Amino acid sequence: MALSMSPRTSARRVILISPVILALAHAASCVMVSNAAEQGAPMEITQDTVLDPARTYGPLVIKASNITVDGRGAWLVGATQGLPKSYKGTAVLARGVSRVTLRNLNAKGWETGLRVEDGEGWLIEKCNFSDNFHDPDFGWGDNGRRGGLVLERLLRSVVRKVTANRVWDGCVLVECNENTVEDCDFSRASNTCLKLWTSCRNTIRNNNLSYGLRIKPGEVHARDSTSVLVESGSNDNRLLQNDCSHGGDGIFVRVLNGWVSTGNRFEGNDCSYANNNCFEAWSPRNVYVRNKANHGSYGFWLGASDQTALIENEASHNGLPTGLHNSPHLPDQGHAGIVFMFGPSSHTLVRGNVCAGNNGAGIALIGDLDSQGRRWKAFHWIVEQNRLEGNRWGIYVQHADWIDMAGNVFKENAKGDVHQAGNVTNLVVHPAQEDVNRPPKAALAAPSSAKVGDKVVFDASRSSDPAGCALTFRWDLGDGTVEEAARVKHVFSQPGFYRVGLTVNNGVFSDLAWRDFYVADDLREIGTEGGAADWSWIDPHSTVKFSDDRTVRLAGAMSLYALVQPYSGGRVSLLYPASKQAAWPAQRKTHLVFWLKVLDENVPAWQDLNPIVTLYESDTRFVRFVPKVDLLAQPPYNEAREGWYRFQVPLAGDEMWKRQGPELATINYLTLGFDSWGAPPLRIWVDGLAFREDPQQ
Repeated sequence: MALSMSPRTSARRVILISPVILALAHAASCVMVSNAAEQGAPMEITQDTVLDPARTYGPLVIKASNITVDGRGAWLVGATQGLPKSYKGTAVLARGVSRVTLRNLNAKGWETGLRVEDGEGWLIEKCNFSDNFHDPDFGWGDNGRRGGLVLERLLRSVVRKVTANRVWDGCVLVECNENTVEDCDFSRASNTCLKLWTSCRNTIRNNNLSYGLRIKPGEVHARDSTSVLVESGSNDNRLLQNDCSHGGDGIFVRVLNGWVSTGNRFEGNDCSYANNNCFEAWSPRNVYVRNKANHGSYGFWLGASDQTALIENEASHNGLPTGLHNSPHLPDQGHAGIVFMFGPSSHTLVRGNVCAGNNGAGIALIGDLDSQGRRWKAFHWIVEQNRLEGNRWGIYVQHADWIDMAGNVFKENAKGDVHQAGNVTNLVVHPAQEDVNRPPKAALAAPSSAKVGDKVVFDASRSSDPAGCALTFRWDLGDGTVEEAARVKHVFSQPGFYRVGLTVNNGVFSDLAWRDFYVADDLREIGTEGGAADWSWIDPHSTVKFSDDRTVRLAGAMSLYALVQPYSGGRVSLLYPASKQAAWPAQRKTHLVFWLKVLDENVPAWQDLNPIVTLYESDTRFVRFVPKVDLLAQPPYNEAREGWYRFQVPLAGDEMWKRQGPELATINYLTLGFDSWGAPPLRIWVDGLAFREDPQQ
């Protein structure tokens, strides 16, 4: 390989693959390149480098920060025959380097075109990573992160005008924060065009992310393919003006492990013509503004998406017999433009959307069908200023409570404009007033937790109206209490979780606010108020680091935080106290109470039964309490996925908690046991651990 040095006087040198010298040694250099590509011998890059566009290269490994690599259109070629799903190796690899500019480079025939791990300040532009690993015939499930770009723990970087077509994943962001991805073409992927995992505060703008699709001719579902996949704590991202059309799904906010992704803003994206759902989400507190979700099986499928806002979107012509119409779930083989179903939907705002010509409902809000709304209802909604035209039903409501409607425009909906399909309460349609045409703004000031017996103030007095209209207020405090004042004082008599809601109305239009409110027991804590040093664990193949957490807490001034890393993948039991000499008298103790907040990033998270509680008199004499179902995989309320979950274990056992073991005279230590399907780290917070000495539930 012939090299010549740039004549510039910068402290950084440039490696230039000279076409003049190359011409003098053409035959020799061609042999070297061929051998390098065939054997996978990497070229190590440690300084500014310019490649020769007339050459073909093997893999590159970038090993220095603060450099520029300019491919000038050169190709890095891996496999030249065989199926794309058999491709191996990485074309460009970088680990632990920052402030690198990579531009004008092409790579094909590799398992992954570009892999960058642990860096910041990168600029990746005008590169082409098409025709790498690609497997359109793969079935359901996960097939690894590979294809075009795989970026892990990359911070504050820019990916611009990069192409990756005909690959498994166009671009994967793993624990990548505060990056910009713009003007790229990651279309026609067999799994995802763009995938985010625990990646936050990124801006994804003006990209072609269409045809994230894996489907055989005549197949009904597009397996797990989607144009965009957002999951596992990918929060506060902005996806703006992207083409996400013709995917399996268009944009999918997935929650397979209970780790929700919140605070994301989806604005101006076109997710039309999705085989399944143009938008699908199972996560709370995301906002959808002026997107297109037309001609799919469903426009927006938003089960288990509490605290969601949909504003000025299009969701039309979905589920048509002549178009895409998979998985009809509304009556008479019906679909919908916007549907919340098979998961809770509390505190939801739907305003200014167009839902026309859907084969089913324009908008559908449906509580739990199996329990006839007893487990959950579609709760606390505002549906305003939407245009609902030419659907089977304009708005379809079932198992729902506390719905405010105003200013919706209906036309030619064949089976009714607002169809109440049963078990609907507190639905109010506010009449129009000529001088009221804008909604108020709700403002809620309140804590998020208290102890039993505390006086709590919920204050909405700073709510406002743009035209100065008088406001009315309606509160539901989650324990059966409804109030109609701007400022409310309340005492919760029982510990637990309360779904607090507020609706503010100016005579026509409304706004809402909410608080996920927790009431802790007024009990003396053991081990969770500054007791981290006294904890241990059982599982010889795991390591647990305990600390007192003053930030993430519920009862008192701190919680106990347990980081299980490494984690064996089996049952790990947190043990208190480590001395095993607590000497708690068992007499009169009726319940063990504690709050849990958990994060298990493994898919599909928990296995077996969780948590298992054991009280020990000695290592050989103990009583175990096993829940009837996995309570971590099936929490009693949707908000427990990201919030706190209160456990009250009856020491006599009951239908939920099976008691196994003898009566104890003394309790010397206890354990809380957890078991996950996989071995990524477990993060567990425990608070309010205490014994009750009365039968109060």
